[in-house]
Amino acid sequence: MSLQDLSEQEINRRNNLQALRDMGIDPYPAAEFPTDAFSTDIISSFSDDQPQRQVCVAGRMMSRRIMGKASFIELQDSKGRIQVYISRDEICPPDNADLYNVVFKKLLDLGDFVGVKGFVFRTKTGEISVHAQSLTVLAKSLKPLPVVKEKDGVVYDSFDDPELRYRQRYVDLVVNKGVKDVFLQRATILRTLRSALDEAGYTEVETPVLQSIAGGASARPFITHFNALSIDMYMRIATELYLKRLIRAAGR
Repeated sequence: MSLQDLSEQEINRRNNLQALRDMGIDPYPAAEFPTDAFSTDIISSFSDDQPQRQVCVAGRMMSRRIMGKASFIELQDSKGRIQVYISRDEICPPDNADLYNVVFKKLLDLGDFVGVKGFVFRTKTGEISVHAQSLTVLAKSLKPLPVVKEKDGVVYDSFDDPELRYRQRYVDLVVNKGVKDVFLQRATILRTLRSALDEAGYTEVETPVLQSIAGGASARPFITHFNALSIDMYMRIATELYLKRLIRAAGR
């Protein structure tokens, strides 16, 4: 892909990627980053009366508020989001503040994956957050995400265009709340259905996705060419033909 095909944001992100490498920071480290807590679990189990809890979390940086030597980011992991407080003096050694002044403020972008180690506390506004004591770059995002803003339960600039949502389900999963729950519920339904049918003595079988004979009554099938056999094939619409053959064969 040439630079002419990229947007300005994509070009900037690639420049930031190279700048990280020039600083000796691997933007895609292969080493595992061991986490020990999820955002929702941290928030639900927090208590002001308990001793200070050390946590290690990782996720996408979905928002960032820079205020001089200190900043707040919103970190999204596989279960939800949590606020992270980042102080320059906490994550940087006394003689080098590049991790905060250069890496965090200039070279990281929204959507990047970062790992944070620190302790849980409650801010002056009452929000449960993680006070970062170390920051690790885990993966650089080269594609910008839609910026969906939420305040007092009201969503602004939402990613709700049906055409884009269904063509880019990966973006829909990242930025829209509740979409992941639909995927999990569907998986649960299929798992339960399979379990019930299995207990009832049924056997699950596979039928060909590509068929040499078009099936599905009057529905117009998708046609493709099978190079190895030099014949046209039809995308499966109904499983009826092959299931009938299977029943006849199994009944002998």
